[in-house]
Amino acid sequence: MWCAQNSWLSEHVPQWGFVKRAVKRFMPGEDFDSALKASVAFKTLGIGAVFSKLGENIKAMSDATAAVEHYEMVLKTASEAGLEPEISVKPTQVGLDIDPDATFANLNRLAEAAARAKGFLWIDMEGSAYTDRTLDLYNRVHSRHPAVGVCLQAYLYRTAADAYRMLTFKPAIRLVKGAYAEPADRAFPAKRDVDANYLALCALMLPDANRGRLRLVLATHDIPLIDRIARFADAIGMDRHQLEVHMLYGIQSAQQVRLAAEGYRVKDLIAYGDAWYAWYLRRLAERPANVMFVARQMIG
Repeated sequence: MWCAQNSWLSEHVPQWGFVKRAVKRFMPGEDFDSALKASVAFKTLGIGAVFSKLGENIKAMSDATAAVEHYEMVLKTASEAGLEPEISVKPTQVGLDIDPDATFANLNRLAEAAARAKGFLWIDMEGSAYTDRTLDLYNRVHSRHPAVGVCLQAYLYRTAADAYRMLTFKPAIRLVKGAYAEPADRAFPAKRDVDANYLALCALMLPDANRGRLRLVLATHDIPLIDRIARFADAIGMDRHQLEVHMLYGIQSAQQVRLAAEGYRVKDLIAYGDAWYAWYLRRLAERPANVMFVARQMIG
């Protein structure tokens, strides 16, 4: 996590060959054409796709406009390719560090584009300094466009209260464990506590999902945790196809295929673009086994 925030490393590490080789495990390429090709292949396996162009904390509104225009193209092109296009966008990628009102306008514009393409917009969550502003943006956009969801992070103490408040207006929630460095007064420091909170949050939300009042997405690669949540769902009579799982490209690929075959709704989050450094380091921090994969690339 320290490496992800270090400016010297962010400038130099992306040039190292073994790192570039390792990154290819988690993204099909740096351009959208590569992501689209991968998504078409996933469709034959019964797996959907969520597209995310890497980039965050932009410094100029012209870059935010370019990101919006790119995502509009993604939605239109993916729809024309016979997909049900979904995109995942970070608020700081469309201007939150610069102009909150312009950010709302940009997200609203993307929600309109998603509606035209019969797709879906996910508003991603960043560090806890952005949580309140991100949820405010989500509430404003969702009040105008129902096909919009937001990411919540199970490692934050506040998430149970946030989720409970949101259940009043039929939201869509993508629940992740959390991938940013957070202080102990804001987030559970131990993995076992994060896992326990993830399970508790699902127990809170599954009844609403079962009644069609919530689109709940289990965004995790933790197969034992998914299995435990599935047992909760079975206990309340929830059909398997009502359980939706999102995983990242290149992680637990065989399990994604298995879950889809067993009736789960499965989508693969396909990230692409050249701004992959911080995103990639957070993937390593999430799952230590990924570090060993990088180490093998150094000598491969």
